[in-house]
Amino acid sequence: MARRPVPIRIKPRDLIQLGALLRRGVQQVRVVLRALALRQLAEGVTAPRVAQTLPLTSKAVRQIAHRYNNKGLEGALYDRQRPGPKQILDDSQKQRIVALVCSRPPEGRARWTVRLIAQEAVKRKLVPKVGRETIRILLQSHELKPWREKNVVRGRVE
Repeated sequence: MARRPVPIRIKPRDLIQLGALLRRGVQQVRVVLRALALRQLAEGVTAPRVAQTLPLTSKAVRQIAHRYNNKGLEGALYDRQRPGPKQILDDSQKQRIVALVCSRPPEGRARWTVRLIAQEAVKRKLVPKVGRETIRILLQSHELKPWREKNVVRGRVE
């Protein structure tokens, strides 16, 4: 038993936009594939046949058609914006860690290392937990290199 074809009726204005998009220069591959799939669906080609001509599955082609019917051309071609991961450190924690780096290293150490900064930040309860990579990115964003003595500004105690 074959699936029913997805009822799709693409507006002439959207077909013009699809043509312009496909003639334009550099585009994301997924956007171009979705535009090609929509154009073929508008010509009456079934989803399995479109899936044979394009590197997409028939399920993906049907999803593109459903997204066009529900959300229009923009919704069918482009993905929604994603929020991304939440920040590990807030601004006050970042400031405290930068201040820690600008202070003298612990007794018995000549300089700060990324690993040592991460351990000391947790030990001094500046942050509940933090990884080396987070510290490395923070230092890089502030252009700090604590392993270079001349790079870190420290107040002199006399």
